Amino acid sequence: MKDRLYIYDTTLRDGQQTQGVQFSIEEKQAIAKALDALGVDYIEGGWPGANPTDSAFFDARPDTNATFTAFGMTKRAGRSAENDDVLAAVMNAGTPAVCLVGKSHDFHVSAALGISLDENVENIRASVAHIVDQGREALFDAEHFFDGYKANPDYAVQTLHAALSAGARWIVLCDTNGGTLPAEVFDIVTSVIAAGIPGDRLGIHTHNDTENAVANTLAAVDAGVRQIQGTLNGLGERCGNANLTSIIPTLFLKQPYCDQLDTRISVTALENLTRTSRLLDDILNRVPARQAPYVGSAAFAHKAGLHASAILKDPTTYEHIDPARVGNARIIPMSNQAGQSNLIRRLSDAGIQVAKGDPALGRILDTIKTREADGYSYDTAQASFELLARRELGLLPNFFEVKRYRVTVERRKNKYNKMVSLSEAVVVVKIDGDKKLSVSESMDETGSDRGPVNALAKALAKDLGPYQDIIDDMHLVDFKVRITQGGTEAVTRVVIDSQDSTGQRWATVGVSPNIVDASFEALLDAITWKIMRDTAKRA
Repeated sequence: MKDRLYIYDTTLRDGQQTQGVQFSIEEKQAIAKALDALGVDYIEGGWPGANPTDSAFFDARPDTNATFTAFGMTKRAGRSAENDDVLAAVMNAGTPAVCLVGKSHDFHVSAALGISLDENVENIRASVAHIVDQGREALFDAEHFFDGYKANPDYAVQTLHAALSAGARWIVLCDTNGGTLPAEVFDIVTSVIAAGIPGDRLGIHTHNDTENAVANTLAAVDAGVRQIQGTLNGLGERCGNANLTSIIPTLFLKQPYCDQLDTRISVTALENLTRTSRLLDDILNRVPARQAPYVGSAAFAHKAGLHASAILKDPTTYEHIDPARVGNARIIPMSNQAGQSNLIRRLSDAGIQVAKGDPALGRILDTIKTREADGYSYDTAQASFELLARRELGLLPNFFEVKRYRVTVERRKNKYNKMVSLSEAVVVVKIDGDKKLSVSESMDETGSDRGPVNALAKALAKDLGPYQDIIDDMHLVDFKVRITQGGTEAVTRVVIDSQDSTGQRWATVGVSPNIVDASFEALLDAITWKIMRDTAKRA
């Protein structure tokens, strides 16, 4: 029989400690729903009373199968648990579970709290007992536990027993500073279990300051803990928390974990992992990490010709899992290093069948090499590569034709009587013999200019007749500019990442001495690729 493993997500609380991250109530609701759909067991919603958003969120939290948890701290010395206003704010959130953080390192008790070691133990016991008496599930986060254990193991374990004896369901061992290594975690957790704290009552909470948060979490599971805490995409203060986006598929797909442990994660939910990861990045207005394990756009990319040739024969030669199991996809990047094996596989993935030895393959490779010598990069712009290949093969319909475009920039006063730049774009396209003219400005509601590229993107996507409904849900999520040649003959390369409402992402490239021209080329490819893909699906 498999052991039950519980997943505790703290994206909405500890993840919000990330520099530059502050969730709105609506964003917290969206993330909570995504976490529940993923199948986590606990969702830590925040610290009621710490800020207005967290307090209001608990009143507006969505209904979930996951257990909602409020976070706070143990009562302060010199007052009872019943009369501690900070603890009361946490209890008033009305969640079925409450997680309290308390000191387990004697140095922090003396230096930070300024109380005796015995007083701290009593604060932990009384606080947990108060939660249990109120009919709530109690969790105790033993802050700085691993550092505390190394300094004074008897006292660190004493704090755990105080919480356990008071009725805590979970005792969570925290590597708060993120400096403990996997072998140490395994040995210390083993010693804690030997000291009378059952593994099925233990949790692990690690930080990533040595890039070991995931490894430390797995080491703790190996030693016997049965609750893991972490965040989506490894959000968290300093270097982040243990990344559940990496841990969950490892536990679900890798032996011996998948053979020995059971979770609430389903096969279908796991297939939405990549989309869930990118949803969070979209909310944060961040570019997803390309090389993130499992969910990154480069996680299953095979550039070298030797690799691609082997992948053609058997994907397991260079892939540790099937990318579809986590909702990701295999990519065979195209570059001037590519051979026919890469090209054939990439064309096949795009639904284009070309036999090995077909003269068209040589033409496509020659075109790629020539254009990359001019500054293009198809390694990072898969959608532009596909369009190039389809043009060479005569498989790309002429959806519309750009007859001309113009961008002007002028200085003017906005409604606040402040001088600002205003970009205006005019684009003329021809569709089925009809010319359409679109004009767009890039000024936002505050009167600030968002630049000529923004104006061009809005004008180009403003009226494409029969294709308008296809492009209405696409938006630009990243814009990268690089100068490929210096001096007075400088050439600019622009790579644009686009995304639609389904979570589909694609990258396109444009090159020109003029940054606006390069940007327009990449924008044009992005829209053309989207129309091509969606019209093919409808056919």
